[in-house]
Amino acid sequence: MAQAKAGFNIHVPFVEHLGLQILEKGDGVVRLRLDPRPELENSWGSVHGGVLMTLLDVALASAGRSLDENCNGALTVEMKVNFIAAATGSVLGEGRAQRAGRSLIFSEGELRSEDGTLLAKATGTFKLLYPKLEA
Repeated sequence: MAQAKAGFNIHVPFVEHLGLQILEKGDGVVRLRLDPRPELENSWGSVHGGVLMTLLDVALASAGRSLDENCNGALTVEMKVNFIAAATGSVLGEGRAQRAGRSLIFSEGELRSEDGTLLAKATGTFKLLYPKLEA
């Protein structure tokens, strides 16, 4: 499974298609990388904003999921993104869980270019999912 190699423990076909790689995950922090392909670009030749939002969504949700090994998914309840600069090459991202409730996680994160230029910042709220217990 492609995601096992990329550092994921769940199957998300769209994320697999993007080629997203998890570099580090644990204790409420996730670091990831995307080496974009031409089909992920917008009409100006930079990485499409929807792709960047997906990277942030994955980083923020995964940061929350990393706090509980029993969690097997997360649903985005709310997310805000500020785009700061165009991404024209590889993108490095980080997500950090800020606060965990019983079923909600509040996270923040950012995307940077390889030279450290800030590309985008985000905050989000995610509902954690758990396996159903058999009766």
